[in-house]
Amino acid sequence: MKKILTIVGARPQFIKAAAVSRVLRRQHQEYLLHTGQHYDENMSKLFFDEMNIPIPDLNLEIGSGPHGEQTGKMLVGIERVLQGEKPDMVMVYGDTNSTLAGALAAAKLHIQVAHVEAGLRSFNRAMPEEINRIVADQIAELLFCPTETAVGNLRREGISRGVHNSGDVMYDAALYFAGVAAQKSAIMQQLALKDKEYILVTCHRAQNTDDVANLTAIVEALVACDEPVVFPVHPRTRGFINSSGLTDKLAGAKRVRLIDPVGYLDMIQLEKHAAKIVTDSGGVQKEAYFYTVPCITLRDETEWIETVDDGWNVLVGADKERIVDAIVNFAPAGSQNNHYGDGHAGEKIVDILTRVWA
Repeated sequence: MKKILTIVGARPQFIKAAAVSRVLRRQHQEYLLHTGQHYDENMSKLFFDEMNIPIPDLNLEIGSGPHGEQTGKMLVGIERVLQGEKPDMVMVYGDTNSTLAGALAAAKLHIQVAHVEAGLRSFNRAMPEEINRIVADQIAELLFCPTETAVGNLRREGISRGVHNSGDVMYDAALYFAGVAAQKSAIMQQLALKDKEYILVTCHRAQNTDDVANLTAIVEALVACDEPVVFPVHPRTRGFINSSGLTDKLAGAKRVRLIDPVGYLDMIQLEKHAAKIVTDSGGVQKEAYFYTVPCITLRDETEWIETVDDGWNVLVGADKERIVDAIVNFAPAGSQNNHYGDGHAGEKIVDILTRVWA
C-alpha cells in the first residue's frame, strides 16, 4: 500500500478527485489537502455527505489574493505538510494555483507528481491557468490526459514519457452525479422552470468580468434575449456588474433572472434541462456536451476543442451580436464522439498507479 497526498483548492477539483478517491482508497492510503484557494459556502458537511466525497484531512485556508502571494503561501503550507506526511506521490488536478503550488512543492522535495487533466492547452498564455498547466506538465512524472488531443499537445512539447490517455474524470463525475442530482435536487421546482424552456448562463473569467466593454456586451446580449435567462451570478461577477453600472440594465430585463450561486447537484439539473448554455467556464462547456445541451462559449478559444469540432459548442467571445445570433440560431451540427473515455477514468488512473509501483 502506497501513500498519495492529493492537493485540491476548489469545489470542482473535489468533485474530480472524488472519481479517483473512490477507487484509490480501496488499494492505497490517501491524504487529502485543501489549500483553501477558493472559499465556497456550499462546501459544508452536507456537501461531502450528500455527494459521498472525502472530507479534507487539512485545510490550509489560504484564501484569495494576487497570484504570486497566493501561490507563495500555498508553497509554504504544502511543503510543511509534505515534510510531515512523507507521501510516496503527490497528485494534483487541473490548472489552478493549487495545482501549480502542489507540483512545485513536491518537485523541490523530490516527491513524484501525478497530474490529472494533463495536456490541456488553450494556447493563450495571457490566462494564468495556461501557465499553471504548462508548468505542472513539465514537472509531473505521470500525466493522465483526458483526451487524445491532450496527448498530442504533450507530444508536440516533447513530453511522451509517463503520458497516459485515462479518459476524463469529469465524465466519470458527470455520469455518477447525474443520478444523484435527479433524486436530490429540487431547483427546477423551486425556480418554476420548464424543461428546455430557458437559457442557462455562467460568467466568471477575468477576461469577461474585469473588462467593462466585454461585460457590457454580454449583459446587453442577455437583455436582448427573447427566452427566459437563468444566471447564477458568481459574487465576483456581481461586484463587477455593480461597479460597471449594469445593475439597472439587468434589473429592467424581465426575462433575465439573476440568482445566487447554486450547489453542484442543482447546477447539474439546471444544465441538463436548459435549452442552451452560455458560459465562459471550461467545466460547464464539457458538462453541456456530456448532457447533450448546445453550448455558447464566451471565449475566443477553448481547451475542449472536441466539443467545437463535433458541432456542440460555438466560440463567440464577448461580441454582443455573435452571442445574440448564437442564442437564436445555434444548433448542434453533428453527432458526438467518444472523446472523453468510458466513464471509468478513475479506475484506469488507479490501475496505472498500482502497476507503476508493482
